[in-house]
Amino acid sequence: MKVIVIGSGGREHAIAWRLAQSPKVNEIICVPGNGGTAIEKKCRNSDGDAVKIALEEKVDFAVIGPEDPLAEGLADKLWENNIPAVGPKSKGAALEASKDLSKVFMKKYGVACADSETFTNKEEALAYVRQKGAPIVIKADGLAAGKGVVVAKSLEEAENAVIDLMNGQVGDAGKKLVIEEYLQGVEISVLAAVSVTEETAANKKACIKAFLPARDHKRLLDGAKGPNTGGMGAVCPLSDVTEETMSLFQKNILEPTLKGLIAEKIDYRGFIFFGLMITKDGPKALEYNVRLGDPETQAVLPMMDFDFSDLCKAIIEGTLQDFDMKWKDGFQVAPVAVSGGYPLKYPKGMEIKLNSDNLEKSGTKVFIAGAKKDEQGKLVTSGGRVLACSAHGNTFEEAWQKAYNSLKEISFEGMFYRNDIGLPGAAESN
Repeated sequence: MKVIVIGSGGREHAIAWRLAQSPKVNEIICVPGNGGTAIEKKCRNSDGDAVKIALEEKVDFAVIGPEDPLAEGLADKLWENNIPAVGPKSKGAALEASKDLSKVFMKKYGVACADSETFTNKEEALAYVRQKGAPIVIKADGLAAGKGVVVAKSLEEAENAVIDLMNGQVGDAGKKLVIEEYLQGVEISVLAAVSVTEETAANKKACIKAFLPARDHKRLLDGAKGPNTGGMGAVCPLSDVTEETMSLFQKNILEPTLKGLIAEKIDYRGFIFFGLMITKDGPKALEYNVRLGDPETQAVLPMMDFDFSDLCKAIIEGTLQDFDMKWKDGFQVAPVAVSGGYPLKYPKGMEIKLNSDNLEKSGTKVFIAGAKKDEQGKLVTSGGRVLACSAHGNTFEEAWQKAYNSLKEISFEGMFYRNDIGLPGAAESN
């Protein structure tokens, strides 16, 4: 098989790498890809229109990584050209593209979530936060690259968030705000495969299958301090998540979500990311993402003990219900190395040096995110989140030690990373 993977981040490198493990996959075209996919076995990068490339290359299917092309209807265009796509069509992608729409969906179908109200008028929004008080959560309705959510601990912070977001801090995404109750607890991520069409719904084959729970660490500094980032590292699975919690998630969040997708006749063949808060009353949904999480993907995909291309085919063909997902024992730890100055201004073009022999011996996989090959063929930084070191161990301690030892085999000017990914006290909690 020949597959096209759309996107340029660490998530897409992990997807391409996992597909390359399959003996059934001969070649993966990454559009546009990055410095990691440029050297990954069976992979090559290509730039240009994804649909045109997919047609020219006669690919068997496409996997769409990021949210923006999904919201813009790339899956619809691929299917219109008879190219099967792993990624929801635009109607399903709206569950991430509009926080208001996703909250309406959650409430309509009884998904356990935080109470919220939506506003398009600044004065009304300010009046509401003054009435409710702090702490409170302010969310831009549209896609804002992870910069549209403010957990305000004081009334002043909440008022400033309303003003800044509605005044264009994140562009048009903040013209409408969802203001949400503050939930007390600890955050986790559950990624899942989804296969829902009108045909599967009619045959009772519509399905969502959850992966192992994972945790992203959003804050820049150890101890969950400092500014929010796109993610400083992930761990999978989670020792602090009980079977009872996952059972409540299945009953109160996953199953109502599936019911809603069927009832709304949403063609959703792809992945979904449930951002959850584990509260004293059980898990509650914070948000849907309509794709795999980043950096959670770099910790979850290495734990798969099955052929990822088979999973993609099951999603596309509506046979997910019969697909047996098996998982490796042990743990995966994936700390992220970022550019100095991230998440604010940071330099680009710093040469990345990797001790490939030692990394290979350790069994650690380096997933490239913000890096590319320069004109001389050197690997140089091109973004804020540069790479993740993903290591497996029979115990969490073994995986953690291996991942952090591997980071010492990598260097670039200004390189920075957290030292506590997965440790007690590292998780964001409210």
